[in-house]
Amino acid sequence: MNIEAEKRLEAFEKMLTSVQERYQNTVQKMEKLKAEGRVKTVTFRQLMTDKLMLQNILSMYQIYGLTKE
Repeated sequence: MNIEAEKRLEAFEKMLTSVQERYQNTVQKMEKLKAEGRVKTVTFRQLMTDKLMLQNILSMYQIYGLTKE
């Protein structure tokens, strides 16, 4: 593998890890707000939007066979 391909693969792996971590953090924040009964707040709705966006990105990775899941 050439150096450029290795850099692209490394960048992809970093992005994938970042998206997975952000997704998990978002879900945890949403669960906390839900437990507090704050599901109608702007913050909760923003987190829901983020979750859906991140979920879409992870789904695209799966569709193209770029993740193990």
